[in-house]
This record gives sequence, C-alpha cells and structure tokens, in this order.
Amino acid sequence: MNNIIVISGPSGSGKSTLIRSLLKDHRDIIFSVSHTTRPRRGKEVEGKHYHFISKAQFRRMIDNNTFVEWAEVHNNYYGTGFAEIDNKLKDSGNRVLVLDLDVQGAKNIKKKFPEALLILVTPPTLKELETRLLRREKAINQQVKKRLQIAKEELNEYKFYDYIVINENLEKAYSVLNAIFTAFKNTTARNEARIKRIITSS
Repeated sequence: MNNIIVISGPSGSGKSTLIRSLLKDHRDIIFSVSHTTRPRRGKEVEGKHYHFISKAQFRRMIDNNTFVEWAEVHNNYYGTGFAEIDNKLKDSGNRVLVLDLDVQGAKNIKKKFPEALLILVTPPTLKELETRLLRREKAINQQVKKRLQIAKEELNEYKFYDYIVINENLEKAYSVLNAIFTAFKNTTARNEARIKRIITSS
C-alpha cells in the first residue's frame, strides 16, 4: 500500500494548518476522516472534519473491530475505520490518502500498512509550543501542562518517523512538507506501472 501518508504532531505544532495547505494545493490528496467523541469546534462540519459520535457509539465500534487504529487522547476517543480507508482508496488511481493521527495511531497504521510514509511535525522548542498553547488556551492551566507533557512524550518517538518537519516558520515548514509530498508522489513503487509502459512503448 504505497499511497498512504500519516502526519502527526503535538497540539500547537501547526500540523492541522499545514495539512489544510497541502489539501488546498494538491487535488490528488484524499483526506481520511476520523471518528471522534470530542465536541465539534467552531465551523467544523460532520463528515468533512470528523465523524462526531458518542463514547457509547465509539465503544460499540471498538467491540465490533471497526477501527484500523484508535486511541484515547485528552479524555476523548479518536479512530480511523477500516471502511474509511477501503472506501477512500477504492478506485483512487494515483491519489494519496492523508491521515492526521497521533503517534499511537501512526504506529498502528504502520503495522497494518508497512509502506505508509510517516511525517512528524514539531515545534522549534517546547518553550515555543508552550507560548502557542497559552495563546490558544488564554491561561495557564492543567490542560496546557498536560498537553506539554504529552507533546514531549510524542516527540521522543521521532525515530519512528520517516521525515521530520520543524515548524519554526509556517511558510518554510510548508515548503518542506510539500517537498516531501512531491518526492513521495515520484517514488519508484508509485511509478512502476508507468515506467513499464514507457519501456514497452514503441
């Protein structure tokens, strides 16, 4: 399965902004929509950003082996369904499925799909991450401290990833992410059928 990219990054790393830019610039990307039990935020749309369900529904889906990966993050559940991947990749041609997952989810995807490409988005420093989280949360509280601790734990898993994008400057970080995506699109595995047609053409 050489058409899956997983992008991870702690809260406040800028991962979601970078993914949105990638989706905007590349129409050949399919975005995987996860299930979550967290409340909807702002202008989020059901089925576009997440499938919003209750914890009871999520647990039933776990019991029914619905998820290829799932995790509990910040007291809420997140999961990617087998059906989501199967449906999105069916007749997808040369398009790429992008998943926005935490470290645990990325590891589970890698087990199921060893050829998946894993990218980790990081802040330039933990101090900068704290500044971003404080700006978002508006106050020093337990949630910020907890997110910083989780971020440190996630960043310690960096060796598991194929690429690291350090987001000190959003424009430069996106340039790096875009270059990685372009390189992935042109791997030998993804272009084997095309090169064979070239070889056999007259």
